[in-house]
Parts: sequence; C-alpha cells; structure tokens
Amino acid sequence: MKIILFGASGMVGQGVLRECLAAQDVEEVLVLGRSSPGVHHPKLRELVHQDFFDYASIEPQLHGYDACFFCLGVSAAGMDEAAYTRLTYELTLAAASTLARLNPSMVFVYVSGAGTDSTEQGRSMWARVKGRTENALLRLPFRAIYLFRPGFIEAVHGERSKTTMSRVVYTVTRPLVPVLRALFPRHILSTVTIGQAMLAVAREGGPSAVLECPDIDRAAQRA
Repeated sequence: MKIILFGASGMVGQGVLRECLAAQDVEEVLVLGRSSPGVHHPKLRELVHQDFFDYASIEPQLHGYDACFFCLGVSAAGMDEAAYTRLTYELTLAAASTLARLNPSMVFVYVSGAGTDSTEQGRSMWARVKGRTENALLRLPFRAIYLFRPGFIEAVHGERSKTTMSRVVYTVTRPLVPVLRALFPRHILSTVTIGQAMLAVAREGGPSAVLECPDIDRAAQRA
C-alpha cells in the first residue's frame, strides 16, 4: 500500500505513522504537513505544504495512493463555531475532495471523536461540526470511507500532543490509565490500536462506515 498521512506531528498521527512504517505491506508513507515530522525512514516521504485549503500546486504529487489517514484536528476549546468549522469542516473537506478526485479508488480514514453528532442538531458545538464533517465525507466518491470515533487515547510510545492543554491532561491522567482501562475498557484505545485498525480497514474493509471504540479495537485485532 501507498498511504498519505495528515497530522503526523500530532499524538495520534505519530502513533499511526509508527504503525504504517512497521507494516510489511506498506510501500510508502507520504506525510503531508507544514513542517517535517522529524522522522527518518526508507519508506517515508515528506511533502511540506503551507495552505491546507488549496492543493492545486501539489496535485501532481498526490496521485497513485491507496489510502489516506487523516489525523489532523484542533481542539474546540476557546473557539467559536465559525472558527472551529473553518479548521475542522472546511480544512478536512478541502483535502478530502481533492484526493477523491485524484484517487477515487482510495480508502479515506478520518479521526473524528466519541460523541460526534451525526444529526448536526445537538447542543454541543464541536459534536455538531464533527457530525457535519463526517456526513460530508460520506458523500465523497471514495472507494470506502471510515470514520473513527475514539474516546480516551493512550500514548504507548511516548507520542505527544501539540497542544499544551492536551499534554497537561495526558500527563496528569497517564498514571490512571490502568484503572481507567479496568473501569471503562470499551472507551480507551491506544495509539498502536488506532494505527493498526486504520491499516486493517484499508486492507480488508470494516463492518460499517462509523467505527466506535469497540469497533476500532476489533479491527486492530484483525491486523
């Protein structure tokens, strides 16, 4: 497989990149970002791009890929709905619509979140915007689209979030992960699990377009 990865510098993206590079059937990983992820590997190809709303200048380099793992996202904390929509819905659809046109046989996997509102009508702003994003992705002409909705994510290999608030939360809760796993086993996933599950659905498909935590865990076990 040849894979495009968005968000490789974030906590989830770091874990997904690690699993992709370790997979024997992955021939190439194209990391598309505003800066280098700082990883060196024979399978890794980097493409630095600044405007995530316009890909016209790099379209020739985006042909011929089998899957896209979209791990790019921002926290809604402190944002109004217009700003969050711009950086979640509009940014994601700009990339996805370009890739659907260039690679219609591609599998597109999007990291959403537990509690996403598919009706787009709920009281939670972030959940409405995520739901709108998911619904728009499902209308694109990819071979398959999978929407991952993880809950709490455990960083297994030292992956770090880019945001200060998230780093503080994960630092404080890390010692509690074994307890949380025992109490809420269906709501905690690791970065390894998410990466392996993405590879599994890209290879063999998934049970449905929307994968909640238990579905993601089962998909990873297939890998």
